[in-house]
Amino acid sequence: MTETAVASADAGLSLSELARRNGLSASGRLPSLAEYSRTLWAYRHFIRAHASAKITSSLGNTKLGAVWQVLTPMINAGVYYVIFGLVLGGHDDMPNFIAYLCIGVFVFQFTQSVVQTGTNAITGNLGLIRALHFPRASLPLSAALVEIRNFIVALFVLMGIVLITGEPITLEWLLVLPLLVLHSFFNIGLGLFMARYGSKVRDVKQLIPFIMRFWLYGSAVLYPVTKFGDVLGGWQLQVVEANPLLVFIELMRHALLEETVLANTPTVLWIEAVVWSLVVGVVGFVYFWRGEKGYGRG
Repeated sequence: MTETAVASADAGLSLSELARRNGLSASGRLPSLAEYSRTLWAYRHFIRAHASAKITSSLGNTKLGAVWQVLTPMINAGVYYVIFGLVLGGHDDMPNFIAYLCIGVFVFQFTQSVVQTGTNAITGNLGLIRALHFPRASLPLSAALVEIRNFIVALFVLMGIVLITGEPITLEWLLVLPLLVLHSFFNIGLGLFMARYGSKVRDVKQLIPFIMRFWLYGSAVLYPVTKFGDVLGGWQLQVVEANPLLVFIELMRHALLEETVLANTPTVLWIEAVVWSLVVGVVGFVYFWRGEKGYGRG
């Protein structure tokens, strides 16, 4: 009986066509931004689990555990109050300097923590990156998720401090929720940016404390924002008042305090907050995505 040759369905196809038909892609290929975003969403459970593991491991060896999430900004606020409130007399210019100072410290601490953990998100997880295949943005995102959770806990403590110092609850307290969303989006973008930059320039980790200290003094955390107008004017004052951290701190003070002098009108501050959140959030995500193929190599 003669044998009959059966032509394969893949006969005559090029290698690239065969790869597409079988769902294969080039090794090391940078996925499109839309594809990368879909992959990240598919890994949302991994991101949440990794964030929970980081919280457990970071606080599990301490006696007070999660209490340190609240104690750290409170201790910082206490130190700054003694120096800037009592020693330097900064409280003379503010009707409720304790609440004013605590709001600045708590909000600033939120961004500072995201920057610090984001800078180390890639370099501190090289073993995991080289062992498993997953979208690398999961690491700075999980780090930012930890800090967002910590800030939400600290926010309730901050509200308690504000109430104890004599401030009433008003409808403007509801503005805290959209402000938290905008600030979180800003911090996520900043964390993603610092994650890639920190993986490329390892020395930046040593500069972060000095950069954040300079940013602290430039964000009216420790003294009334009106002091900038005493020494600056024109475009210089406008640049300082457009500082994103100053904007978020001022909006939080506007929401929780009845009598506070703002750097700008609430409308302008909200516009600036939206712009900063969108720009930094999108730029940070795109910047990190562009370096996806290089993380963990070299």
